[in-house]
Amino acid sequence: MELRQGEHLVFHGHPSWRAILSFYLKGLAIAVVLGAIGWLAGSAGLGIAIAAVLFAIAVIVGFIKRIATTYSITNQRLRIRRGIISRSVQETRVDRIQNVNTEQGVLDRVLQVGTVDFDTAGTDDSDFAFRGVAQPEKVSRRVEQALHEASQAQMQSQQQQGLVAAPPPPPPAPPASA
Repeated sequence: MELRQGEHLVFHGHPSWRAILSFYLKGLAIAVVLGAIGWLAGSAGLGIAIAAVLFAIAVIVGFIKRIATTYSITNQRLRIRRGIISRSVQETRVDRIQNVNTEQGVLDRVLQVGTVDFDTAGTDDSDFAFRGVAQPEKVSRRVEQALHEASQAQMQSQQQQGLVAAPPPPPPAPPASA
């Protein structure tokens, strides 16, 4: 991700490996069932080979799926990048975020993963979410940090342009008593 002038990275990551455990378990179940069929139809060696190859494929596909998804938060924008060969990029400005919601099911809470869902102003893109991130509350706090930094930068810019009056100086300190 190329950063713009005055922009800095607040969060950068991928879905957690714990978030794709269910994918691995499904792959294992399919590998065992098809391996058992191979065992019954042919030999034990054939069944074991089928199960091992299928589970290896599931692990590789899960790993690629996880690595091919990147989530980034800067003080100016949010970005989701998916894909290796073909690529999909979703991006929104931080100042367009209206709500940040986190969601965790029971298993997600045990695994400490979840989804951080963003509602943005003026878009119909209802699927702007960081799915399977580790510790979604921390990611949500990083977004709040980015929102705060963006609003501070906007206020400073407006003050420099004379669009907004500078905040009044703090009241003088009371005289020290002896």
